[in-house]
Amino acid sequence: MLEFILLTFALLVGLVLLTGIKIVRQGYHYTIEHFGRFTNVAQPGFNYYLPFFYRVGRKVNMMEQVLDIPGQEIITKDNAMVSTDGVVFFQVLDAAKAAYEVSDLYVAIMQLTTTNLRTVMGSMDLDETLSKRDEINARLLSVVDQATESWGVKLTRVEIRDIRPPADIVNAMGRQMKAEREKRAVILEAEGSRASAILRAEGEKQGQILEAEGRREAAFRDAEARERGAEAEARATQVVSEAIKDGNTQAINYFIAQKYVEAIGQFANSPNAKTILFPVEATQLIGTLGGIGELARDALSGPSSPPAPPPALPKRRGPFEGATGPGL
Repeated sequence: MLEFILLTFALLVGLVLLTGIKIVRQGYHYTIEHFGRFTNVAQPGFNYYLPFFYRVGRKVNMMEQVLDIPGQEIITKDNAMVSTDGVVFFQVLDAAKAAYEVSDLYVAIMQLTTTNLRTVMGSMDLDETLSKRDEINARLLSVVDQATESWGVKLTRVEIRDIRPPADIVNAMGRQMKAEREKRAVILEAEGSRASAILRAEGEKQGQILEAEGRREAAFRDAEARERGAEAEARATQVVSEAIKDGNTQAINYFIAQKYVEAIGQFANSPNAKTILFPVEATQLIGTLGGIGELARDALSGPSSPPAPPPALPKRRGPFEGATGPGL
């Protein structure tokens, strides 16, 4: 009988000792209470506390957690109604504060984020709320993180998940975007036409400048050519004059024959004549030139004998066909 009592007592002692063992999982902290008063935090692993005197108060998750912000209607600064929702990423840094400084940590964080979201987005225009999500996230993170610091919680990120304006505002924004696109297209087309007109004007200007320079160069070349021709003509006349002065009749014969041939060529180039019949014989032309040379030689040598009569020109055989005046 005594042995049974001792065995029962040993079993009871063992059970009591076993109830004092606390195994804490990784990622969690347990708060330990002594008759209802917080004493310390049990770290992950093996922990032992006297049973009936100490107990586990709260099991606090120390890992980073995600909390959904439910969708809600918000009125912006320009009186536009938008629907929005988001998510909050937070992590508990102090298990004791998270367990005893706030009644319900998750509800408190959600309500705090919701009210501040209304405040931040309500102070912005609709265009700003749609285009400045990063600014909204940063302002929310700063405000909510500062408020939850006393709870032993660190907010790591606040993200706006979706912003949904009303359907009529979406349609108006679509029309506005279309008008802006058309405006940009018209402006770009006008700028292209302007640039094209400027380039064409510049090209015409350069063409006129080059054409004027070409005309100036051509005029200069023509003047130079006429000057050279005049110099050559003057030089030839001087040479012929000197030859006549020296008594050389061949020079004047050549000079007069050249002029005679040029004069005859003018008849062929006349625009008023279609057909010209002009009796010119080489022997008569040479005789005429010889007579002119004799006159010039007699004029240079002095009147020693009566001058010979000039050779007769060929008689006219008939009127010129197609000529505008009487024949020679």
